[in-house]
Amino acid sequence: MMGRQNVVCISVSLYREDYKKEFLDEVAQLAIATGAEPAECVLLKIHRYHPATLVSASRLDDLKKIVSEAQAEVVVFDHELTPAQVRNLEKALGARVLDRTELILEIFAQRAKSSEGKLQVELARLYYLLPRLPGKGKELSRLGGGIGTRGPGEMKLEVDRRTIRQRIYTVKKRLERVRKSRDIRRGSRRRLPYPFVTLVGYTNAGKSTLLNALAGSDVEVADQLFSTLDTTTRLIRLPDGGAFFLSDTVGFIRKLPHQLIEAFKATLEDVSEADLLLHVADAASPELFEQIDAVENTLFEIGASKKENILVLNKVDLLHNNRRLEQLIDGGKDVVLISALKGRSLDELLMRVQDKLFGKYQIYRFAIPLKDVRALELIGRRGKLINKRYTDSEVIVEARIDSALANELVQYLR
Repeated sequence: MMGRQNVVCISVSLYREDYKKEFLDEVAQLAIATGAEPAECVLLKIHRYHPATLVSASRLDDLKKIVSEAQAEVVVFDHELTPAQVRNLEKALGARVLDRTELILEIFAQRAKSSEGKLQVELARLYYLLPRLPGKGKELSRLGGGIGTRGPGEMKLEVDRRTIRQRIYTVKKRLERVRKSRDIRRGSRRRLPYPFVTLVGYTNAGKSTLLNALAGSDVEVADQLFSTLDTTTRLIRLPDGGAFFLSDTVGFIRKLPHQLIEAFKATLEDVSEADLLLHVADAASPELFEQIDAVENTLFEIGASKKENILVLNKVDLLHNNRRLEQLIDGGKDVVLISALKGRSLDELLMRVQDKLFGKYQIYRFAIPLKDVRALELIGRRGKLINKRYTDSEVIVEARIDSALANELVQYLR
């Protein structure tokens, strides 16, 4: 845990790259999210990346002076560094060095509250650590075999790797049990006549605030990065009397570590299993378009890029000029402008959700044999049940469904 340590935040980019100051600001916000104090933020433009230390020797001397003057205990780089680069930089700068991935993992470790969240964070950190165990070459001593210790001639590095692999196996098995339990709960909800909608978006875009505004709930909200790690689900009522389940998930970020995506698969299943995604974006952010792209790239990576979605531009109360949003609104995207905090245009959002979920549906009447549980489950999962009445041999069902499902159940139509 970093605590109230002085930190120097560094981002390195090539001269030919288009780098924005807001990217460096984001690194500082990530450091603040761990409880650290950014003493200095530095953007270095270089001609090429150096494999040993990322930057040239002369630039490294400049950084050493900055770190010394700031009395920094930690240096954070907005990059993923190799183990050798970390060791070389720590030796040169005289401070602990973290790359972007390790910084984000630090935040997740601090924020995880549920047993599932803690397991997922531990798995991500193990994935990150495994290829980064420092080898000590000839300094590694060899010990004799023994029960519970190293095998004959086994180096400490090999033991460490084996221990981490064993722990990864254990954590993955425990998470698999969590996933099965989640599947059971999801299956139970699927038997209810409500579709699933999931909130996705860049971290700190206002997803939890929107969930609270729509559900009248009190999910923890904080003006900081990654305030939500554990999934929360609420039942939301629609204007026409219908309803849907709305889930809040972990926020995404630029260069989201692959280790986290892999470790949080169970949580992210709520995204891939949703009937509709509400992509919440911070309309007032200077990096709005880059943040939208980052979320869309992550959705592609988890196989959810083709999901039906609505782009929800939040925090419009902070905008003084809507001209920068015209590109999105005129670009063919399904866009709704809201302020979750002020409660602005939430009715319009719900109407849009209602149209997306049920707009193409018509009312059909079926007579389904009591033994055909599958047909009833299909109606409950993919449509809206309006009325249900039992006779001795069948269930008379009135439901709003789409034509595709009506064709599947055509033999029961009345």
